Amino acid sequence: MKHIIADLEQRRTKAALGGGQARIEAQHKRGKLTARERIDLLLDHDSFEEFDMFVQHRSTDFGMDKAEKIPGDGVVTGWGTVNGRTVFVYAKDFTVFGGSLSETHAQKIMKIQDMALKNRAPIIGLFDAGGARIQEGVAALGGYAEVFQRNVLASGVIPQISVIMGPCAGGDVYSPAMTDFIFMVRDTSYMFVTGPDVVKTVTNETVTAEELGGASVHTTKSSVADHAYDNDVEALLQMRRLIDFLPSSNRDDVPEWPTFDVADRFDMSLDTLVPDNPNKPYDIRELISKVADESDFFEIQEAHARNIVTGFGRIEGRTVGFVANQPMVLAGVLDSDASRKAARFVRFCDAFNIPIVTFVDVPGFLPGTAQEYGGLIKHGAKLLFAYAEATVPKVTVITRKAFGGAYDVMASKHLRGDFNYAWPSAQIAVMGAKGAVEIIFRADIKDAEKIAARTKEYEDRFLSPFVAAERGYIDEVIMPHATRKRIARALAMLRHKDLENPWKKHDNIPL
Repeated sequence: MKHIIADLEQRRTKAALGGGQARIEAQHKRGKLTARERIDLLLDHDSFEEFDMFVQHRSTDFGMDKAEKIPGDGVVTGWGTVNGRTVFVYAKDFTVFGGSLSETHAQKIMKIQDMALKNRAPIIGLFDAGGARIQEGVAALGGYAEVFQRNVLASGVIPQISVIMGPCAGGDVYSPAMTDFIFMVRDTSYMFVTGPDVVKTVTNETVTAEELGGASVHTTKSSVADHAYDNDVEALLQMRRLIDFLPSSNRDDVPEWPTFDVADRFDMSLDTLVPDNPNKPYDIRELISKVADESDFFEIQEAHARNIVTGFGRIEGRTVGFVANQPMVLAGVLDSDASRKAARFVRFCDAFNIPIVTFVDVPGFLPGTAQEYGGLIKHGAKLLFAYAEATVPKVTVITRKAFGGAYDVMASKHLRGDFNYAWPSAQIAVMGAKGAVEIIFRADIKDAEKIAARTKEYEDRFLSPFVAAERGYIDEVIMPHATRKRIARALAMLRHKDLENPWKKHDNIPL
């Protein structure tokens, strides 16, 4: 028996080394951790249970029959816990065939995807790979498609998170693209469908891997990635933090963590957050941090469409999703990018029973040919659609401007908002007073005194929360310093909200 146990230990040791010590050292020289080191950091200590450690490829074409068969075949799969909660994980091992996907490699990932879905637990993929294993041809492509199919089936059922920690090219980019969140590591990770060499050949365009698909590109321009971190360690620790905000599946309630922050806390500084000058900006993140438990806020897509803020926080220890117009950027106006960003976040929250708190300070939709030609109507409709279909608790607070169609879109009472509050500084109207008066009283536009008087009249009549409150569109005008208390009480009351949309196979959101 001793020699059998010794043989097992020897096999495990060999498998744990992946492509060997030299390749591990090369990985470290690039500033990257190995697949197993990453899993050890991500999961609770000693909680990882590995599957298929000894799986090897079965390819014999193009010299693969003579190539060394390395146990694991370029991906480490299994499950463990994050702060005691079950999580499934797979990590591409760049030291083994560059982490390329083979038929057996794909089968390992498929097994872990099936287990995650069956057991209703989140799945995290750590990507560091060079795409399909070319020597296997269509078998590798078929493996990709099998993985993609499972991404789709799991969407909206369990949280799916992708962390890009090295190269991610070709077929490897589409699985992350269908997951709920994508995170990258600066300077060491990149994503693209075709690499710089192919781009040069086809389009004669010279571009580096970083310029084509680096973290800075995908977090700011393309919006493919939700955030980027400086190194592997920071990225993995932040994933542990994110998992703490998310329910395990669409059947589970949101996590509830102990908090020392009392629900009825007043913050008097909020009474002076909105400037007297309606055109002066302020940082909406200050409001979020002063409302959320212990100012803990996990922002999503911070570097993209910065005129709207999205992310997770907690109220009374329970996760909520925050959506807020940002007056510091483009006056908080809604444009195509902001609409898409917020719509996707709202739909994620609704899929996983996460209540949505919306802070509104929006002067309208961004005008201009660039936006209209870029499909602002359809992109704006995505956010409208997302809020309208959402059945989770929705609490809205209008802090200042809520003009035009943007008032409707931002979780208004008309889109089944459960609690719609306004601060005394709120202005709810079709548009600003000056623009409205110049349209209504076009004949008097040259008479400065008349226009000034009409503007004052319009402001007194419409630019306050009380007209909307008179009609029941605003449930109550609240004091800014009591915002946290009012939101906490509203969410507590809505904890057992039960609302269902009419049965359908699926909706047809304007993509």
